[in-house]
Amino acid sequence: MTVYKYGKEEASVILIQPVGDHDINLMGEEAVAIKRLTKMDFGLFAVKVDNWNADLSPWQAPAVFGNEAFGDGAAHTLDVILQLCLDKERKYYIGGYSLAGLFALWASYQTGVFAGTAAASPSMWFPGFLPYMKEHEIRSKAVYLSLGDREEKTKNPVMCTVGDCIRKAHAYLAGQGTECMLEWNAGNHFKEPEMRTAKAFAWVMKEQKEYFGG
Repeated sequence: MTVYKYGKEEASVILIQPVGDHDINLMGEEAVAIKRLTKMDFGLFAVKVDNWNADLSPWQAPAVFGNEAFGDGAAHTLDVILQLCLDKERKYYIGGYSLAGLFALWASYQTGVFAGTAAASPSMWFPGFLPYMKEHEIRSKAVYLSLGDREEKTKNPVMCTVGDCIRKAHAYLAGQGTECMLEWNAGNHFKEPEMRTAKAFAWVMKEQKEYFGG
């Protein structure tokens, strides 16, 4: 996996985002937007996965669109990411868009390394994920969730559950005492992913700045 770095690599705040080929051209714009929204210094490390469906899935699941099923490579991807989080003097945030957003949530159940989780339009329809959330405890202190207001309006019988799933996820996290935001964006799943992810990272960064007193 290749790591692309944006912002200030030496900063004390590091944002980590799994990305695919389709994301790389947008990462520079995303970094600029995060800076504008937060006025904070940070490094943004984009970890490019080789196989989107395999490398970001916590467990195997059947295809829900096309013919490509989901693998169980998330554990390996997290191992790679954790090698970027070895400096105890830094604060790390995990985030992503779509299936990478779901991965970010799952990763925050595996480790307490991440101070916040920025899940923009995450694939909350993923089979078995809501029950997993209820059986485990998230270890991030702040979680941002978002969805486009047209994302649940699809004829796909699995993906149309995404709205109900994210509402339940938000209610469950908030009920556990997690600082949690659910924001609805205008448009479908493919509208301005870089801006949605920037807003997600900006919220958890500012939420944690206030939590830790600056």
